[in-house]
Amino acid sequence: MKRLHPTDIYPPFSAYSHGVVVPEGHRIVFCSGQLGIAPDGTIPSDCAGQTRLCFSNAEAILREGGLSLADVVRINAYVTDRSYLPDYMSVRNTLFAAPYPASTLMIVSGFARAEFVVEIELVAAGKA
Repeated sequence: MKRLHPTDIYPPFSAYSHGVVVPEGHRIVFCSGQLGIAPDGTIPSDCAGQTRLCFSNAEAILREGGLSLADVVRINAYVTDRSYLPDYMSVRNTLFAAPYPASTLMIVSGFARAEFVVEIELVAAGKA
């Protein structure tokens, strides 16, 4: 993958790339938004715990598609409050190393169930 970091725009605020080019001939897996819910239905009350589960759930989807978190090229994350940004970013930054995927983090008013505070979508690409 080629990470895009144009020098004529402001650099990334955190551990992400402005863009990623997926070469021809790669398989792409799109993960639906994952919530912080465990297989037994439990939901951590904290953002960091939910974030870990979101990424763990997405990792299981990628694994079934023959890829891993190392193949992630794009992250779309949503949190329900600005105060959750440090917890989300701390978990994300422990899971991804340079070169980083492209990433968007948005604050939203909520999800379908009030107990959820974070949702994460991933796009990954790997050799076909």
